[in-house]
Amino acid sequence: MHSLATLCLLLPSLPLVAAETVLGAYVFHRHGDRTTKAYSPVSLTSLGADQVFTSGSWYRDTYISANASSQINGIAADIPVLAQLSVTSSVDNVLQNSAQVFLQGLYPPAGSAAAQTLADGSTVQAPFNGYQYIPVNAVSTAASSKNSEDNVWLQGGSGCANAVTSSDNYFASAEYQSSLETTKTFYQSLLPVYNATFPSDKANFKNAYAIYDFLHVSKIHNVSSTIPSASLLTKETLHQLQTRADQHEWGLAYNSSDEVRGIAGSLLAAQVVQALNATLAAPISKAAAQRLTVQFGPYGTFMAFFGLTKATAASSDFYGVVDYASSMVFELVTNASLATLKPADVSVRFRFANGTASKTNPPRAFALFGQAEITLPWAIFAREMGKFAIGDTASWCKACGHSSACTEVSATGNDSGATSSIAAGVSSAVSNAVAGVIGALVTLVVILGLQGLFMAIVGLRVVKRSNNEPLAVKKSGESDDVSDT
Repeated sequence: MHSLATLCLLLPSLPLVAAETVLGAYVFHRHGDRTTKAYSPVSLTSLGADQVFTSGSWYRDTYISANASSQINGIAADIPVLAQLSVTSSVDNVLQNSAQVFLQGLYPPAGSAAAQTLADGSTVQAPFNGYQYIPVNAVSTAASSKNSEDNVWLQGGSGCANAVTSSDNYFASAEYQSSLETTKTFYQSLLPVYNATFPSDKANFKNAYAIYDFLHVSKIHNVSSTIPSASLLTKETLHQLQTRADQHEWGLAYNSSDEVRGIAGSLLAAQVVQALNATLAAPISKAAAQRLTVQFGPYGTFMAFFGLTKATAASSDFYGVVDYASSMVFELVTNASLATLKPADVSVRFRFANGTASKTNPPRAFALFGQAEITLPWAIFAREMGKFAIGDTASWCKACGHSSACTEVSATGNDSGATSSIAAGVSSAVSNAVAGVIGALVTLVVILGLQGLFMAIVGLRVVKRSNNEPLAVKKSGESDDVSDT
């Protein structure tokens, strides 16, 4: 047996386990605190701005800054390289403003580092102490719909007719009908609190989320003396309002027997795979390669994604509506040498923070797809996401029932062209299955664009309001169709 001294001498010669390297990341983020959906337009509050700024600062401290705990390989620490970043949001003022404030935390003013020396020798300091200008791309192909924060109806602008029909079917389910009946007395008992906004015929489980949202915002921003019959809002009552809202929205967002209901999660899955694959396919040494993708979207997309990925098997908390400024991040990581990196050496880890990400509330790692392992090999992650990702033209059209849009794309020849051009640009190190998902996703973007153009020309809308859709509360002088925006 070796002596302790001999063992100590041998230790330096033993091979060291390589430290983990983060190659890239994809962040999906909810907006911060906002005004109630009962009155439009909905807007981001100062509290909400502070929440997303704090979250952005945490992501900077974790993935961006020079002394970050898990700095993304090759990412610019102080002055952003725009080619390394992709920041998107659906066309919505709450989501877009949240993204802008988040970026202030991610890349704060650079001070003198942002100054430039001109040819004549003079130095120019950028405004606002070197404020960083990172564009937020408002895209119609985001995983959430336009003006989602002004819409009480979760599927109100999804663009997928069959998803709307699927969510509508929830109102005919035994679970919904039972809850509607058993909670009738509960909601009617709170009329003294909100009857000026929700009259008796609207005070029921059908409007569970709208009522919860209205009271939740009131409790945050209004002192009790200004809330009618505030004594009725006990801790137990508020808890029941929240859990009923969770139940109601989960029923609209996802159903394991009819997964088209979770169409937003399917779109997000394809976007995550596409973005991470772009990072993986790019040369490690390429400074302009995409490293970090951030998308801002509403809680419904979180719920749909949680259902599709079986995140609820890891924690029952995933059944609920996520808090303001919640975020989930997909880390592309490896323990191998970057000089000899292969796709087989790369893994993906999923982390989630309910509420603002911070030192006291960092995103936690969870297993997805019912797997035992938290960190999954890239091939397995891409395969599991591909089971439900909407990245295939025929599958999207079949799932959503938009055969005319498919015919339009086929007639223009955009289908094969878009797919082949992307597939040709994907590194041979990436599997054909993943490349196919990416190529088809681009074709899907073409379809959505043509569909939107067709609608604009003929004056049609993809989705009309369901007869079962919860009504947004109208303001004085507005028609009953205020939620039909």
